[in-house]
Amino acid sequence: MAKADETASGNIVQPKFGASGLLKDEIVGGAKADVFASANMEHPRALHDAKKSGPVLLFARNRLCALVKPGLKVDSASLLARMLDPAVKLGTSTPKANPAGDYGFEVFRKAEAVKPGAQAELKHKALQLTGNPRSAAPPAGRTVYGWHVAEGRADIFLTYCTNALAAQKENPGQQVMALPANLSVDADYGLTVMTNAPPAALAFAQFIVSPEGQKILVSHGFAAGTP
Repeated sequence: MAKADETASGNIVQPKFGASGLLKDEIVGGAKADVFASANMEHPRALHDAKKSGPVLLFARNRLCALVKPGLKVDSASLLARMLDPAVKLGTSTPKANPAGDYGFEVFRKAEAVKPGAQAELKHKALQLTGNPRSAAPPAGRTVYGWHVAEGRADIFLTYCTNALAAQKENPGQQVMALPANLSVDADYGLTVMTNAPPAALAFAQFIVSPEGQKILVSHGFAAGTP
């Protein structure tokens, strides 16, 4: 997305990637940013409500999948039972710090309606392996979720379907499992332009929600955020 905008506009985009809850806190604390994008709507809205940015725009949609280690027998129907299995290591990101963790814990909430007691059990056993400053970082060029599964730290990792597919491409034996309808969780992605950002920042945000920008997102497995 940044490269395409740079080619079209000549403006340079300097990205900083990380858990969006932590990045949001850095901006609140005075860190410099012009455009903020998050895998949820909550963090951009917090900046808007704090008068640090303009309106929040929905720019992409995603959903949660299960990334599963090679050889573990599981399908959508048996996924909850496998996640509850004491012998299975269940990985998530960190709630509040990273929206992926919040969405993972929403899966746990939905599991309660399927099997009473499941929510507490899943929250207790979940290994919050990513999304906080102390999280182990993968080697350069490795996807963090695929790396954790490959290293045996998680047998099942709840992450975005786009991340799971990227991990599978890097680690062909890993399985990508759709969540059953009663556990399915969608993710809305929001962006906001910071107050006093230069005109180029607004232009970049407009490019992201433009038909060309949306086409790029769809080519990487996201659903479009705009009609």
